[in-house]
Amino acid sequence: MISRIEGVLVDVEEGRAHVRCGGLVYEVLVSAADHGGLVQELGGTVELHTLHVLEGAAQGSSFRPRLIGFRSASDRAFFELFTTVKGIGARKALRVMQVPAGRIARAVAEQDLVLLKSLPEVGKRTAEAIVVELKDKVDPFVEGAHVAEAGTGSPQAIAAFVEEALAVLLQLGEPRNRAEDLIDRVTRADPTIDSADQLVTGALRLKQLN
Repeated sequence: MISRIEGVLVDVEEGRAHVRCGGLVYEVLVSAADHGGLVQELGGTVELHTLHVLEGAAQGSSFRPRLIGFRSASDRAFFELFTTVKGIGARKALRVMQVPAGRIARAVAEQDLVLLKSLPEVGKRTAEAIVVELKDKVDPFVEGAHVAEAGTGSPQAIAAFVEEALAVLLQLGEPRNRAEDLIDRVTRADPTIDSADQLVTGALRLKQLN
C-alpha cells in the first residue's frame, strides 16, 4: 500500500494532481478543498498522505488502481470515516469535501444541517444521514480540537489565537487552504504553542522549508 508520496507537483486539474517522483509521474485524486492550495504550489515539492484503492469500472468486471491524496494524515483518516456513510463513495466524498475536513467535522458535531446541505451533492437526507452516523465519531477531527486537547488555555482562547494567526497569514497573501494547512501542521508539531505570534512564526518557517 502506498501511504505517502512526496515529489514535484507538475500539474493540477479539477479533482486530481500529478506528482513527479524520480522518473515517474503519479496521478493523485484530491479533494475540492485541497485543489486551490495545490494550484498555488505548482512546480514545488509537495507531500500527500495517500490511500491506494481499486475503483470498479462501469460494468463492475474490472478494477483500476487509484491514489487518493490529502495534505495531512488527519484529513486522510477523516475521509476514511466519511466514506463509511451509506451512499458516500470515494469520488463523491472528494467532491463533498469542498471545505476543510475540520469544518465538516464541526458541522457534524454541531448538527449544522445548513452547512452540510450547502456542500456539493448533499441534500437533506444525506446531511441527516451524515449527522446520525458520524456525530459520535468526529470529535478528534473537529477544527481546532487537537489544539484544545494539548493546550493549556480555554477552548475559546485557543480558537481566538488560531483565528488571529489565520487572519495574519491571509493578510500576507497565503491562500486560505494553504494557511489552514500550515497552522494545522505547526500545532501538531508543537502542541505547546499558545499565541498567534508563535503560530505565524512557525507557519512562515515551515513554508520556507517546503
